[in-house]
Amino acid sequence: MTETRARVCLVLVTHNRVRYTEKCAAHLLADTHSEFVLHIWDNASTDDTASYLKSLRDPRIREVIFWGNNAGQTVAMNRVWAQTSADFVAKIDNDCLVTPGWTGLLAAAHRDNPDLGAIACWHYREEDFEQRIAQRKIRQMNKHAVFEHPFVCGSGFMLKRETYLKMGPWPEGSADIGTTGYFLRLAQAGYVNGWYFPLILQHHMDDPLSPYCSYHDDKSLQEVRDVTFTLRNRQISTMDQRMRRRRLVLENLMYGAPKAACHVGWRGKMRRVWPRVDRLLWRVGWII
Repeated sequence: MTETRARVCLVLVTHNRVRYTEKCAAHLLADTHSEFVLHIWDNASTDDTASYLKSLRDPRIREVIFWGNNAGQTVAMNRVWAQTSADFVAKIDNDCLVTPGWTGLLAAAHRDNPDLGAIACWHYREEDFEQRIAQRKIRQMNKHAVFEHPFVCGSGFMLKRETYLKMGPWPEGSADIGTTGYFLRLAQAGYVNGWYFPLILQHHMDDPLSPYCSYHDDKSLQEVRDVTFTLRNRQISTMDQRMRRRRLVLENLMYGAPKAACHVGWRGKMRRVWPRVDRLLWRVGWII
């Protein structure tokens, strides 16, 4: 991988699941190919996370913040990014292991493309990406390419700091607030969101197919349901529901329309009611 040194303010958000945090932090701090200043934000963990974070020693760690309640991810990003003077702002969750050198590649793409919004590392397996289907959404942008989609994953992504300041802070008020709405706002404003291509992988440990996943059957899934955003937010209580959700998201990423207008208003409502509509349109040759 070609890397480009950049001033990156990176937020690592944690809440319990200390085994994930240990693997994530060790992997991140072993990455000597990425340049970043790291802010670790813990949302009131009740396991051994706090003691582990206090033990970390690395000159790139700017601060470790222990928040008084589980405020969610958006509060962490707003508080840290509002204070930084870095060129780029990025965020990673404690259940992801990102390919070394990722910050340089994403920063280089941002430097070469003023209209890039949120660009991310792929959070599924490499074999989950079906290029035959996705090809129509791979957009060449100067020396880089992006698998375009109006919203990306909430981990392993990067924005220009000036874009964040222009768009304003993330919504706050609940730990259940996700990132999709903000990314859609970026796309509606004319920014291009997507995954860097060729894909930069991030291993999602909370993926049921990961060997690190903390749940493997209905019982263990229900034990971590309140801690895991996808399980809690989507009211998933069985492994079958989790795998169906996984398949649906991947299908929507592969077939889904790349433009924000197709995901808001009546067209967005249509896609929520009939989530496989884009697959049907693709099959009949109606490419949006």
